[in-house]
Amino acid sequence: MTATFPTDISGEALHKDIRISEFGAQKALGILQSSGKENAGVRVFIKSGGCSGYQYGMAIDDRELEGDTIVVDRGVKLLVDRMSIDLLRGCEVDFVENMMGGGFTVNNPNATSSCGCGHSFRTDGAQSPDGEGSGGCGSH
Repeated sequence: MTATFPTDISGEALHKDIRISEFGAQKALGILQSSGKENAGVRVFIKSGGCSGYQYGMAIDDRELEGDTIVVDRGVKLLVDRMSIDLLRGCEVDFVENMMGGGFTVNNPNATSSCGCGHSFRTDGAQSPDGEGSGGCGSH
């Protein structure tokens, strides 16, 4: 069963499993509109790997899968699979720009340590899953 959470009149999620910043929403809406996919959203997921144990992933997705948590925040549909939601609960998707370019990032209150590159993280001091993620930032 897919879980969908209501939004208030401004489109901000009332249930805060995951949310998106104002700037992140502006960037995501532009990308979603140009994707050509009707009713598409941003799928945010976790996979094993990276230098700290887990790695973030994002993709444009027009499918709602069994067990997905779906949150509409600031007009952006965020989709999270059932395996990733516990590690992403309370997170905020943001877009950052710096001298090296720009991109989406995840501000994760569940991460107890993260890689210097910001693409991978570990929770509660646990070892990397399956012994992965010990090779430094170049191992993504």
